[in-house]
Amino acid sequence: MSAPGAVLTRPPLTGSGGTGMVSQLVLAVVWAGYATGAFFGWGSQRLAQIMGDFGLSVAALIAAVSCFRYARGGATGSESSFRPAWLLFSFSSAMAACGNGVWGWYEVVLGRGVPPTPSFADFFFLCFAPPAIVGLLVLAKRPVTKAGWVCLALDSWLIGGSLLTLSWSLALARTAREGEQEGLANATLTLAYPLLDIVLVSMVLALHFRRSSANRSAVNTAIAALALTVLCDALFTSPLLREHYHSGRLLDAGWFAGSLLLAYAPWGARRLSAPPPRRPAVAPRGAARPAGGGPRPQPVPATRPLASSLAALTPYLAAAVCTLGILYSVIEGHRVDRMVVFTGCTVVLALVIRQGIMLLDNIALTHELAQKENHFRSLVQGSSDVIMIAAPTGILRYVSPAAAGVYGRDAEELVGSELASLIHPEDLGRVVHEVRRFLAAPPAEEPTTRIECRFKSGTGEWLNVESTVNRHQGGLILNSRDVTERVRLQAQLEHNAEHDPLTDLPNRALFTKRVRKALGGRRVTDPGTAVLFIDLDGFKQVNDTIGHQAGDELLIQAARRLHESVRAGDTAARLGGDEFAALILGDGTRDPAAREYHVREIADRLRLTLSQPYLIDGNDVRVAASIGVAFAEPGIGAGELLRNADLAMYRAKKGGKNRVELYAPQMQAEVVRKSELAARLRTALNDGEFAVLHQPVVDLATGEVAAVAAQARWRSAQGILFTPAEFLRAADESERAAELGRWLLEEAVVLAAERMRAGHVVPVSVRLSARRLLDRSMPLGSLEALLVRHGLPSGALIIELADSDPRISFDELERRLVGLRRLGVRIALDGFGSGYAAINALRRLPIDLLKLDRGLVEGVVESARLHKITAGLLRIAGDLGMQSVADGVDVPEQVLALRAMGCTHGQGMAFSGALDEYRLRRALLRGEYPVPGGVALPVLSGGSRPLLGSHNETPVPPT
Repeated sequence: MSAPGAVLTRPPLTGSGGTGMVSQLVLAVVWAGYATGAFFGWGSQRLAQIMGDFGLSVAALIAAVSCFRYARGGATGSESSFRPAWLLFSFSSAMAACGNGVWGWYEVVLGRGVPPTPSFADFFFLCFAPPAIVGLLVLAKRPVTKAGWVCLALDSWLIGGSLLTLSWSLALARTAREGEQEGLANATLTLAYPLLDIVLVSMVLALHFRRSSANRSAVNTAIAALALTVLCDALFTSPLLREHYHSGRLLDAGWFAGSLLLAYAPWGARRLSAPPPRRPAVAPRGAARPAGGGPRPQPVPATRPLASSLAALTPYLAAAVCTLGILYSVIEGHRVDRMVVFTGCTVVLALVIRQGIMLLDNIALTHELAQKENHFRSLVQGSSDVIMIAAPTGILRYVSPAAAGVYGRDAEELVGSELASLIHPEDLGRVVHEVRRFLAAPPAEEPTTRIECRFKSGTGEWLNVESTVNRHQGGLILNSRDVTERVRLQAQLEHNAEHDPLTDLPNRALFTKRVRKALGGRRVTDPGTAVLFIDLDGFKQVNDTIGHQAGDELLIQAARRLHESVRAGDTAARLGGDEFAALILGDGTRDPAAREYHVREIADRLRLTLSQPYLIDGNDVRVAASIGVAFAEPGIGAGELLRNADLAMYRAKKGGKNRVELYAPQMQAEVVRKSELAARLRTALNDGEFAVLHQPVVDLATGEVAAVAAQARWRSAQGILFTPAEFLRAADESERAAELGRWLLEEAVVLAAERMRAGHVVPVSVRLSARRLLDRSMPLGSLEALLVRHGLPSGALIIELADSDPRISFDELERRLVGLRRLGVRIALDGFGSGYAAINALRRLPIDLLKLDRGLVEGVVESARLHKITAGLLRIAGDLGMQSVADGVDVPEQVLALRAMGCTHGQGMAFSGALDEYRLRRALLRGEYPVPGGVALPVLSGGSRPLLGSHNETPVPPT
């Protein structure tokens, strides 16, 4: 791993630990048994020869098979590149097995000693070392440069030459002289064993500090096995031991252990130390630990100081060993052998060459390091971030020149100052806590941290600074950048997300959050918290008359008044459109009456303040305010409290506007009732529970039925008959209202067409609101298609236009009514005399008939004032050449009074209530309705005078 602070995690290997322990235990028991038998001589000489020869052969053969199998199929991933090494180890062990087998053939099978001259056993034993040496070379970490290869060869020779010098001085010289007496072949064979062992030991020592990190435990075990084998070989070649050596002795236990270790190395050590995966320096937050409770990640040291030091000292240790060999000969008084002199000279020469190479390499590294340092310095000097180095005491030791541009202070001025003096006092405690936590954490697990705080600039301004912090010689390195603009932008975005863009008051989200906070922190002893919902009455007219820009200015002024009227701890907000809200925190008043009085007083003051004239473009603009108040009770939630205030506000608007209404529980009950009624209304429409009744409209002069007014009745499945006021009120607030209006219109047209085909030519009137007429779900084409489909002639349908909603555009309504008149539909203005828009409707809309409001008719006899108003309205109708209908004529006195005023038609209980189709036709056949003070004329089928005369209508041909 090259990344600083990288960590290793050993994955849990299910059962691998137990298996490795069992394998080690088995190997230890087998070796202990063999060593015990060898120590006691196996009980007999023949058994000792068998175990000493064929036992070693079997052990070496097991090692050969184990290494071969691992090389062919066991090595995977990064270990696959080392397969040749294990193949060479397998071949080396096979040679040892063959050598011991040949030795056993002579001693056990043939029953005689091994021939003194070079035999097949010697051949196989000599072939053991070369493959092992090459295998160690394969396992070594390969140098990346030619100089590295040369240094590796020189290190190997330094170790080998020093060992050769020491060995020659101690024993090999005498061994060589004795071998010469027995012949050249015997001398060569005698020296071949120690020389190969020296080479093998040299490679073991040289490669111990250069081994690859892949499968380190397996490589260490293999090196230990070869080292043990070489040690036993060295003891065997010693003249003192070789003269008394017999097969099956304790020395064989060493060779046996070496073969077992080599057989165990690729498998058992691999299970105990599998190559761990790489992990980042800091684990992601919330990362789960390994399943099964695996061990915690352990840091991997970036360097191995001990191993590196020993590797650097290896050449000098080798030269020291060589020197000791020469000194030994001198001290013992022996003549210095030419071999020792030659080997010592070559070792010294190799050391000089190696030192020269290392010197050149160090010069190159020093030059490269200087270039990198200059490059790094230029990066630091030219970086836009400020780089600071703080000592463990907190004193700044270095500050990059970027401080002048970021902090407005020279770097020299900051050097020597305390880091804490630059940090805002409010942020200092948090920064110190984070730094202490960071320094206490293991560097491998958390190499860096990030701190954001405020720094003092040269102008005294506090800048928002984000710093990446690293450790440096007990202190800190801070890489800091100015993020003031980012912080300001983030704060602005947060402000915009929680505030109304027009008025800058808190929006619904922030208001709800503050209400929730007030409820959550409210104590039992601190009641009185209330929410006010405020709606500006008449704001729609401001937008329609003087424009939306003026409406926005009005909202801004209203928001300013609202904000200035609430207390410092309270919250004023705009919820959307012309709706505002205020959160009034409790003052601890426990008396409900006093609490209610206090909040109502605040609400009335707000209502009066918001109702004052607004100066917009030089004009005084007036709007009123309807306010609903809801108090926070124990256990209530923010959503429920806001809903209660909203219900109270709508009650204030329905109660006449420009008033304050306190929430009461029955408001919610009324809402629930309306909701249930609307749901039942939708079900009734689908189940066909509605019926159409007709009330006759009578000519007050003749008693004739001039028309019939269609009315819907709802008899529910429970037998309850709802009045029109009840279910129409629910329908007005229901999404099914348009469907109900379409159903009533179509049923009225269908029944009128059937009556006309039966000879009763009587127009039918249907009451529709202006909003329903402008509903896009009922276009002109559908109404025309309805009349044509059922063959209803021109003038047979009258639309009673309810008093127009002030939010409805008169231009659009006028176009709609003109289109209806082209279809032959007559237009009646319903509720004439009750709405403020009646005169404007008469002036702009194509009206054929005026229908007096029930409120005027009910008091026309008792009230002289209403008598005069009604007479004036009827005079207007007469002057305009329009016929009039009085709705709610229930007593004969009203008939007489209305007829005297000039009213032409009446509708009410004075003549008849609403009739079903059967009773209506019987009434038409009966032909008369008594008119007080006049003569009752027969009602002639098909011959009565229509309610409205022709006004050049376009006839609709029947189908």
